Amino acid sequence: MTEWQKSSFSGGADGNSCVELACGDVSLLLRESDDPTRILALTSAGLAGLLRHLGADPR
Repeated sequence: MTEWQKSSFSGGADGNSCVELACGDVSLLLRESDDPTRILALTSAGLAGLLRHLGADPR
């Protein structure tokens, strides 16, 4: 069974506005709690790149 970890930036309540991360057999798994059936499988380098991109200054 996959154990999902809620983002520390998500609210403390059990609401549906959070991003969750889990370790899969061969990749990291990322999902949004609004649509838990849509799962993005990433390598650790892919996740790091996504986080860099999301945190980049748009200027």
